[in-house]
Amino acid sequence: MESLQREIADSAVFDDEFDFDPTAVQSPADSSQQQLTAPASDTDSDGSAPSDAPLAAGVDQAFLDERAISAVVVLQAGEVVERTHAVTELSIPYIPGLLAFREGDPIVAALETLDCEPDLLCFDGSGRIHYRQAGLATHLGVVFDTPSVGIAKNLLCGTPRESVDGRPAGWRTPIAADDAVDCADGTLIGHAYQSRQYESSGRHINPLYVSPGHRVAAETTVDFVAALCNGYKLPEPTRLADSYADEVKSKLL
Repeated sequence: MESLQREIADSAVFDDEFDFDPTAVQSPADSSQQQLTAPASDTDSDGSAPSDAPLAAGVDQAFLDERAISAVVVLQAGEVVERTHAVTELSIPYIPGLLAFREGDPIVAALETLDCEPDLLCFDGSGRIHYRQAGLATHLGVVFDTPSVGIAKNLLCGTPRESVDGRPAGWRTPIAADDAVDCADGTLIGHAYQSRQYESSGRHINPLYVSPGHRVAAETTVDFVAALCNGYKLPEPTRLADSYADEVKSKLL
C-alpha cells in the first residue's frame, strides 16, 4: 500500500493545472467574511449561477456499522446544483496514513453516480500533507485526474512555520515537510488556515490544514478554501456534504 502511495505521489501534479477562472470559485456572499465574488455581469439574467462558473464538489462520509455513506454535493457559484451518495461496505480497517484504501472505493462509488463533471474536488481529509504525499485528496484526485483539495481538521505531519494557537480569521501559515514526510525537509506541502475565530479571547477555533491534492498549487489551494468558506469553519462544499451524509445516515437507522 505504501509503495502504491509513492507511485500516486509521483503521478500527482502539485502545481496549478486547471482550465477555469480561480476567482470564480466562491460560496454565497456572507457579510461576516470576505469572499472572492464574481462581478454582477458574470451572473445570468435570471439571477442564477453563471453557466460557465466552475463546479466545486464537496465529498464527506458518515459511517454506520461496517458501511460507509459517501456523500457528494456540487456547487456552482455558491448554488447547489447536484447532490448524490452511495452506501457501500467497508473492507479495510482504519489505519493512520492509509485512509484512502478504506474510504477510496466508497467515494469512487458516489462520484461515479454524478450527472455533472466537477471542475474541483474538495475532500474532508489530507492531500499532500501526508507521510508519503498521497492523502485521500491526492489519491482520488489522481484517480479522476481532477483538480483536488484536501481539507483536514488535524495535522497529520509537517511543521507550521508559526504557532497556530489563537489566530484571527483569515490568518494562514505554510506547512513544511519534516522528517515524517517522504520528501526533502522544508518542502511546502500545505497551509494552516484560520477560517473562522471567536471574537472572545476565552474561546478558540482550531485552524484547518489545507493541502493540494492534484493539479492545484499549495497557495491556490488555500485561496480556494478561503473563498469557499461562508462564515463557517468548513468550506461550503464539504460542510454541505457532511450534513447530507448525516441526513442519509438518519434514514438508514
